[in-house]
This record gives sequence, C-alpha cells and structure tokens, in this order.
Amino acid sequence: QVDAFYASIILFVGRVWDAITDPMVGFFISKTSWTRFGRLMPWIMFSTPFAIISYFLIWFVPDISTGQVMWYLVFYCAFQTLVTCFHVPYSALTMFISREQSERDSATAYRMTVEVLGTVLGTAIQGQIVGKVDTPCVGSPFFFGLTNSSVAMEELNMTHDTGGLTDTRNAYMIAAGVIGGLYILCALILVLGVRERRESCELQSDEPVSFFQGLKLVMNHGPYIKLIAGFLFTSLAFMLLEGNFALFCTYTLGFRNEFQNILLAIMLSATLTIPFWQWFLTRFGKKRAVYVGISSAIPFLILVVVLDSNLFVTYLVAVAAGISVAAAFLLPWSMLPDVIDDFKLQHPSSRGHEAIFFSFYVFFTKFTAGVSLGISTLSLDFAGYQTRGCSQPGQVHFTLKMLVSAVPVGLILLSLLLFKLYPIDEEKRSKNKKALQDLREESNSSSESDNTELASIV
Repeated sequence: QVDAFYASIILFVGRVWDAITDPMVGFFISKTSWTRFGRLMPWIMFSTPFAIISYFLIWFVPDISTGQVMWYLVFYCAFQTLVTCFHVPYSALTMFISREQSERDSATAYRMTVEVLGTVLGTAIQGQIVGKVDTPCVGSPFFFGLTNSSVAMEELNMTHDTGGLTDTRNAYMIAAGVIGGLYILCALILVLGVRERRESCELQSDEPVSFFQGLKLVMNHGPYIKLIAGFLFTSLAFMLLEGNFALFCTYTLGFRNEFQNILLAIMLSATLTIPFWQWFLTRFGKKRAVYVGISSAIPFLILVVVLDSNLFVTYLVAVAAGISVAAAFLLPWSMLPDVIDDFKLQHPSSRGHEAIFFSFYVFFTKFTAGVSLGISTLSLDFAGYQTRGCSQPGQVHFTLKMLVSAVPVGLILLSLLLFKLYPIDEEKRSKNKKALQDLREESNSSSESDNTELASIV
C-alpha cells in the first residue's frame, strides 16, 4: 500500500547505495587478514544471519501509520549491503580454490548452474505461493462512464484490497520464510564444503600495494575494461528481456495465466544448457562460445514480435532465450579469471586484487539491473501503462515489443562487437598459463634458495 512514487524512490536509492557498497566491500576484503577459516569465508559466515533478518523485514508490513517508507528504505539498503558481503567473496572464491584454468572454468560452470537453478527455485516458490492469492485485474475507468469513473475505481480498489490484502500479506511472508530457509541451507553447504587455498591466488614473492593503487592498476587493464563493457551490454539486453517478458506475455500476447510457466521455461532451459556451454567453450574456445551463445537468441526475439500470438512459438522463444541466458550467465564469469591471470603477468609485484576485480564485476551486474528497471519503468509510464489493468493502450504494446525485441537485439549486437575487441583468445590463454607456471617456479626456487642461504648462515 505504499504509493508508487515512494516505492520507486526506495528502489532507486537502494540501487545507488548498492552501487556504493560493492567497491567498499571489495576494499575491506582486500584489507582482510587470513584466518583459520580463510580470507573470504568469514564475510559469508557473518553476513548470512543478518541478511536473512533484513530480507524477512522487507516483506513484513509494520503496523505504523507513518514511517513505512523509511522502514522499507532502511531494510532494503541493509539487505543489499549484506548480500554484497556474501556475493563478492562468494564470486571471488573461484580464484582461491585452484590455480589451474581448467579447474576454475569447471568451478564457474558448476557455480553458474546452481545459481540459475536457485533462480528457478526462487521464481517457482515466490510465484506459486503468491500466485495462489486471487489478484484480479482492474478494468479501465472508461468502462464506468466519464462522470463517475474515479469513484467507481476507488470503490473497486477498496473492495479488492479489503478482501485480498491480508491473504496477499501472509503469502509474501510465507514465501520470504521459505526463501530465507534456503539461503541458510546454501550458506551452510558453502561454509562447510569449500576451503580456500591461499597459495592458489598469490605468488610467494609478491609485495602488497595499497587498495587505491591496485584499483588504478585494475581499471587501467585493457582486457578487463573490454570484458566489462561487453558484459554490461549483454546483461542489460537480457535483463530488459526478462524484466518485461511477463508483461509482454500478459498484455501483448494475451497469455495472462501462462507467464509464470513461460518464465520457468526460460530459467530451466538456462539451467540445463550451462553444462553444454561449458563443453562448448572447452572444445571451441570462449570467444567463439560467446559469439554463438549470445547471438543465438536474436532470430527468436525477432520471431516472437513478427508472428501473431501463438503459445507454442512463445514457449519456443522462451527455451531459446534460456539457452542464450545460460551463455550470458556463464561465459563472462568464466573469462574473468583469465583476465586476472593476464593482470598478474603484467603486474607481478602487485597482489591481493581479486576482490577488486570481482566487486566491480558484481557492481556492473547490479548497475545493469538498475538501468533496466529505470528504462522499463520510464518507457511504460510514458506510454500510459495502467497498473493491474485488464488491458493496455496500443502504445504500451508497441513499447513492450521494443523492450523485449528491438532494444535487446541492438544491445546484443553491440556487446558482440565489444567482445570482438577482447584480446584474450585460446592462444593467449595458453601462453599466459605457461608464463604463470614459470613465474611461480621461479618464485618458489628463489624462496628455497633464500631459505638455504639463511640456514647456512645460522
């Protein structure tokens, strides 16, 4: 029951705060000392219980007449911060469990498979629990006559809110409890099942530098900037598609009762095809996998708006979109460790910057989510979108077609051009792997000779 304007303010401020916390958490992680649990795991352990509490309070409706906006703003920002304290070290763990490229690629594939599976579970749980509550659409005020349309709309909303508000509130609380329980379970599996290896990410001869010096070095690393740019536009394309596909199915295609199943089809398709893309990148290389995987959605995105409303075609597009979503999820994260290895070769005297690389990667993921939300909201509002309306004006249908087809296709093409400029191909990866191995052997032999010399002196 919060006004739409204040709800938008909460989301916007929360996204801005989230953007600030990502590099902040990366900074504090880079300054964290190693413990018996590791360097990253304590962040995950201590943030989890507070994240669960703040998530639950986001869906709780306080019994206060004023201050609800501040309540949701505080706990939304708190939850974003605590999730960052989980997600940045969780993502950076890839660099701390192995120094072998193939093992890191495999770990990334497993990680992204389960992340997408978690998204499927979250979508199913939230959708099925909340979806069972009857929330009928609201007819256009023109149906009530021009003279008393506002009165009729107010009476209709009041009747609906009185009858369904309590059930809706309870449904959201139940869903929050179930998802919170899954959060705790997965965090326990991670903490108990994964061990960091300090030697996997550091060269013994490295000397640490300050965070801001490291940040300057990281942001001046050409391959990283090119990868982030391609990743940015790819993420924005698929977030626009996913964020508006439910509205597109409901209003433009007329499949109001099918959109939850269509969304599940997208995520299940993505989950099942991540292992295929992992095999493809090991067989044909990562850059070729990017070109094939991300571009495969283009013909289907065009098809869904060109053809008349057809449920079979819609499910076909959902499956095809899921295949490309899998590539968009997996490949940029799989390419990031290669960039870090390349950085280490160019800056062998600088270490401990893995959290910086991953924190800005996470930041750009969330940044694109915020941009996608802003573009969608402003575009639909400008087109005359009616919240909970049974039907929408023609301008809204045209806008939805743009948001799920033309704009994502343009962004995908732009991202492919940027990935073309990305310099680390399979030949470069092999050279970097050999050079890093030689550098580590040289570092180890130097350390052993120093120990031998010290022992002889003693």
